[in-house]
Amino acid sequence: MPTISENMSADAMTESESRKEILEKVREFYIRFRKAPQKFERGKGKVPYAGRIYNETEMQNAVDACLDFWLTYGRYCEKFEAELSKLFDVKYCSLTNSGSSANLLAVSALTSKSLGDLRLKRGDKIITTAASFPTTVNPIFQNGFIPRFIDIEIETYNPSPKMVEAAIDEKTKAIILAHTLGNPFDAEKIAEIAKENGLFLIEDCCDAIGSTLNNKNVGTFGDIATVSFYPAHHITTGEGGAVLTSNPLLKKSIESFRDWGRDCWCPPGKDNSCARRFGWKLGELPYGYDHKYIYSNIGYNLKMLEMQAAIGLAQLGKLSEFIQKRKDNYSFFLSRFSKFPSKLVMPKTIQGAEISPFGFPITIARDAGFGRNEIVTYLESKGIATRMLFGGNLTKQPAYLGENFEVVGNLTNSDMIMTNTFWIGVYPGITEEMRKYIAEEIEAFLERH
Repeated sequence: MPTISENMSADAMTESESRKEILEKVREFYIRFRKAPQKFERGKGKVPYAGRIYNETEMQNAVDACLDFWLTYGRYCEKFEAELSKLFDVKYCSLTNSGSSANLLAVSALTSKSLGDLRLKRGDKIITTAASFPTTVNPIFQNGFIPRFIDIEIETYNPSPKMVEAAIDEKTKAIILAHTLGNPFDAEKIAEIAKENGLFLIEDCCDAIGSTLNNKNVGTFGDIATVSFYPAHHITTGEGGAVLTSNPLLKKSIESFRDWGRDCWCPPGKDNSCARRFGWKLGELPYGYDHKYIYSNIGYNLKMLEMQAAIGLAQLGKLSEFIQKRKDNYSFFLSRFSKFPSKLVMPKTIQGAEISPFGFPITIARDAGFGRNEIVTYLESKGIATRMLFGGNLTKQPAYLGENFEVVGNLTNSDMIMTNTFWIGVYPGITEEMRKYIAEEIEAFLERH
């Protein structure tokens, strides 16, 4: 196939015309080689728990960014941040290279000297749940803080405000909790508890884009929110994440830790945003030391790439459709499996919560007559993908044995999750035929037990 329009020579084509033709070829490539009709055969085809959903728009955006060859933060990153801020109704969005990095930046930002007396120091304590994903908790250890692990409620897979309040002691300085599988925890009441006790609240929304509580987006109740764009999540950039806040001081701290710990806030390729690049006197450096090379925090390099943001922008345009399909699949499974209350514990949401689900959790009842491994093994043998609820009880994981943490109360429900809980996918790629197949196989298993 020709790569240059037959109506003009390569020399006569403008950059804009050439770019347009390349992107049209990308569209044709997608239609010819990537747009395969979904074919599912019961017992033969696989039903994944998650996966990327895309079309030519994502591919064209990615190629368009590559044609600029501005590889780090650029026009796509700037627009993606603006659109995410608008989506979450917060003032600031800072893109990063993963949801895990987003959590690291959120916790690390609380150590900045710019926070003055509010700054967290080594040995301070942060409340979190034992039933969690590791990288929600790991930044607590990595910053020299002490996790105070609390339990969760089985049906919501989140802690109650009372559990959080009971875990506060004189050294507690912050709370970090995830909206588990997209199910909102009571962020409104927990934010009130945090404010009354002078604590920071970080909302891990990596599984919860689009979830709301009392008609307000999750991620807007606390001081900082984090999101992930891993392929399994609501939208994807491959790897990628973001940190959101409406606090300008925290925003500056987050971006400093993300960008090597530097004091300068110029975006890549820009100089002298402060109009005094060689007019600073900070630390014990000589007056006039280049502000681009002054470091106020011990940071990292965790930026997102421009091509990833280009893909993310295309995904954002489909978010409402993705969320609705997730909700439809979730409601379907809830309706089908609620008929087995003696066998399965169904998920519930708190009053005022609207879930944008990441997955559908299932807990095997204590007297069900079979164990989780039996049903999971059966489903996997039928090509139906299952997943554990992340780390189960993290205090039992090998990584954390012997580490410095505290447990408040008991972790009975976290142990229950560790032994009895799994989840199945609700992502938009699960078709009506697939979800019927999943339901019928689970029902067949339950009827035999």
